Amino acid sequence: MYDNTVVRSDPPLAGAEREMLAGFLDYHRATILQKISGVSGEDLKRPSSPPSTLTLLGLLKHLAVNEQWWFQVQFAGREVTFVEIEGDPDPEMRIEPGETAASIATFYQAEVEKSRQIVSAASLDDLSAGTSRSGEKFSLRWIILHMIEETARHNGHADFLRQAIDGATGE
Repeated sequence: MYDNTVVRSDPPLAGAEREMLAGFLDYHRATILQKISGVSGEDLKRPSSPPSTLTLLGLLKHLAVNEQWWFQVQFAGREVTFVEIEGDPDPEMRIEPGETAASIATFYQAEVEKSRQIVSAASLDDLSAGTSRSGEKFSLRWIILHMIEETARHNGHADFLRQAIDGATGE
């Protein structure tokens, strides 16, 4: 069973743009960790209802890979090796033998910390090393806003998954 040690703080109600963006993203990052806290390892790996294979732990792993992709690869231009499996559109959501809630939570938290370091060293107006499908660069502001949306959306999925496991709901 994974027990969350991350304290979730509400985002600021007023402040500078960078502080508010970071506050909202960190709020949603902490929320996903709360969603998996107190759930047994087996339940974290259990899909809510077949044919879906979506799991709480798979969502957390997916979000860790998204932190890597958007901040390290797209924005900073770093080389990161991703697992690719032919015919599997979302291999990062699969829980491999030996992976545990603690190991995936640690992976997620490490990727979040790398993202924070990248963000702290850049301006919100800085453009990404990588480009969109149309060849345009992303501003750091766009990437942060996208990650708020991505993480919040998956927190909604986590609500449904957690409710199916033990009835727990929350924001």
